Amino acid sequence: MTFCLGIKTKHGLVGLSDTRITSGSETTTSKKVFTVNRQKHSFFIMTSGLRSVRDKAITYFSEVIAKRDGSFTKLYQAVNEFGNQVKVVAKEDKEFLEEAGLNFNLYSIIGGQLEEDETPKMYLLYPQGNWIEIRRGTPFVIIGNTGFGNPVLKRSLTFDDNLDYALSCAFLAFDATRISANDVDYPIDTMVLANDTYHTIEQRFEQKELEHISAFWNNRLKNAIQELPAEVLKKAFEANDHLVDHE
Repeated sequence: MTFCLGIKTKHGLVGLSDTRITSGSETTTSKKVFTVNRQKHSFFIMTSGLRSVRDKAITYFSEVIAKRDGSFTKLYQAVNEFGNQVKVVAKEDKEFLEEAGLNFNLYSIIGGQLEEDETPKMYLLYPQGNWIEIRRGTPFVIIGNTGFGNPVLKRSLTFDDNLDYALSCAFLAFDATRISANDVDYPIDTMVLANDTYHTIEQRFEQKELEHISAFWNNRLKNAIQELPAEVLKKAFEANDHLVDHE
């Protein structure tokens, strides 16, 4: 499985991806991010799904970028082209994968800002090659292992938050997923693209660099539970003589 998270705020974009690759009983580490940076033109792609499908689609798209990147002036144009390459791979491989009992399941988060984009944009691309744009109403999207990180983000993140805060929320969403799922793990790759900088800053973090944040958060959660104004819950421990056992 995978954990890839994209966040869009009014200040720019944040991306976070784990690197755990699971194949049967074997686990390895591999990068799940593809980044393009050039003058007034920057975007990144994070993927979730079969590694072979991902590598093939990225390879095909890399060849397109080498020849035609200058023709893309808005991010949706690059997203459309990547979607085209996903469709090509589907035509080549989907039938054979399904015969082997495997799903063609490549999901992608694509974020960036190109020359004619007024602000950074972010899209979720489906395996069928169609996409949706991530907007103010729900300013984040997760692909891969989606369930465990959602509560942190829904409770804490808004479109108006700054990128530092957004990155902290992203880490906590990853940490909640890592603790709950054994197929998501360190190291993690982060991407930050501030408005009108046209340059995605990419960094890798190992567990030893961030484990103190996880420990701090765990302690804060325990203390918060102890400090809950939960006196009303004590009723659960009181015997109720008016209840009748009908069994």
